[in-house]
Amino acid sequence: GKEITISGKIGYFRNKYQLTNPKYISEDSSLIKQKHNTYSLTEGISEKLYNRIINQIIDKLPILNEWHSKEILNKFDNINWNDSIKKLHDPENIGNYKKNFYQRLAYDEIFSTFLVNSEIRTKIKKIKKKNKIFYEKNQNLIINKLNFSLTKDQKKTLDEINKDLCSSKKMFRLLQGDVGSGKTIVALLAAFNTIKSGFQVAVMAPTEILARQHYNLAKEIFPRKLKIQLISGKSDYRSKKEILNKLTTNKIDIIFGTHAIFQKKVIYKNLGLIIIDEQHKFGVNQRKRLSDKGGNNCDVLLMTATPIPRTLTMTMYGDMDLSIIAEKPKQRKPIKTYSKLESKIEDIIMFVKKEIKAGNQIFWVCPLIEESKKLDHSSAVKKFEYLKKLFPNQVSLLHGKTDVEEKEKILNKFLNNEFKILVSTTIIEVGIDFPNANVIIIENANKFGLSQLHQLRGRVGRGDKDSTCILMFKSNLSENAKKRINILKDSNDGFYISEEDMKIRGFGDILGFKQSGIKNFKLADPIHNKDLFLLAEKEMRRIEQSNEDISKFKPLIKLYDRADIINDIA
Repeated sequence: GKEITISGKIGYFRNKYQLTNPKYISEDSSLIKQKHNTYSLTEGISEKLYNRIINQIIDKLPILNEWHSKEILNKFDNINWNDSIKKLHDPENIGNYKKNFYQRLAYDEIFSTFLVNSEIRTKIKKIKKKNKIFYEKNQNLIINKLNFSLTKDQKKTLDEINKDLCSSKKMFRLLQGDVGSGKTIVALLAAFNTIKSGFQVAVMAPTEILARQHYNLAKEIFPRKLKIQLISGKSDYRSKKEILNKLTTNKIDIIFGTHAIFQKKVIYKNLGLIIIDEQHKFGVNQRKRLSDKGGNNCDVLLMTATPIPRTLTMTMYGDMDLSIIAEKPKQRKPIKTYSKLESKIEDIIMFVKKEIKAGNQIFWVCPLIEESKKLDHSSAVKKFEYLKKLFPNQVSLLHGKTDVEEKEKILNKFLNNEFKILVSTTIIEVGIDFPNANVIIIENANKFGLSQLHQLRGRVGRGDKDSTCILMFKSNLSENAKKRINILKDSNDGFYISEEDMKIRGFGDILGFKQSGIKNFKLADPIHNKDLFLLAEKEMRRIEQSNEDISKFKPLIKLYDRADIINDIA
């Protein structure tokens, strides 16, 4: 007959409400009026115990000296760090993201990242290097040989890179460009200028086929007397050893390859420039180590075709200088994008037949390798079997389980037009040029993010023919999925698409972020806190220009676990 208070998650079982494993059972009726924090718990610790521990910690929080200026604190109603933490853990404040305590802590988190990036930039800029000396007329001889003109953006970014190469400060730069904007030619011209200054160049790509593609382009546009090499997984032991010897004795000007070209045993005689293509998965630590490996005289240029919103560029690549190629070459035709119901597959097959008759090739992308009972997506294997019957000897299959050698063979055969349809999972994303492929069909398009769809679409439209992207979907599309598909149909601009993608999906899902370390953010959000990112950028610039001592920020850097990146920060 007692009146008790029970707290827990309410479920429903056999027409009755029930609480399984309640968190609190008490005869104290005053508990009804209390709110308790819910935390993600480690096994073996109860909610009650965890709340007790947290309350003890909050009671004993140290009073830390303020690290921000009066102007910055003013923006957050002068609330200090200690009070902000207390308010954050008050159950009454759950969800109060606009309040001064939350904004203050989110700003702290953003600013700690900017501090680390600034410190890395400053350290790299302090390195005195031998400046490269070259003549633009040599570069122009190559530009004039090209069968296209450089765009304004290509010229601008080439000038920025050349200025870095000729300065006595080490270059640490990101070249960011939309799919098909012509980054590779800019990077190769920078490589040519470096070679003309008497240095070696190393170009690393994520896959062997992409490395080979860059190698072939270099052989085509560079003078014959340049010593160009490709190190490949297929190279036998003897030829690899020969290449390594030539690198050590300066008998190779430029080498292309995958990550193998940066292994410990690879020693360069006089490395002057490292170019890394499509490494958006490189974190801050890896980039720093790479920069150190090249030695003082070696400049570093990273390239990515993943346009990301500005707030994220500031955070992910804030340790680097940035060059952006936004415009597409004039000869690039926009890719026509259509959406089609899955039930209308007969129409798509008719269209494919017509394209094959015209001598064109087709990518057919599916989200899964094999049929899954849980997920109602199309499987690449099943689609391959279906298309093989309709187009005998014209279809091949590529997926994550295909071994590296087999994958290279299939892609080379497709490149040489030995079959017409390549059924694939998303592994065809990265920048390979297939000039003869001008149609891409993407099944279950609503299951992909916008940025990823844009990257996939960029696999076509590389030649001079009109190109088409067909987004297939089931009829039961959510409002967000419809919105995403319409954005893609209306625009070919990767930077606009990535901004819209982030607004719809949130920043955690955008391509490559899981590897980038940006998920370290616990409070800040590049969408909702865009103003805080811009404020942090402005404040960081002020501190850099006034040469302000940053040792007062040491506690902040430690609080946000950034200290391991720059252990020896002043």
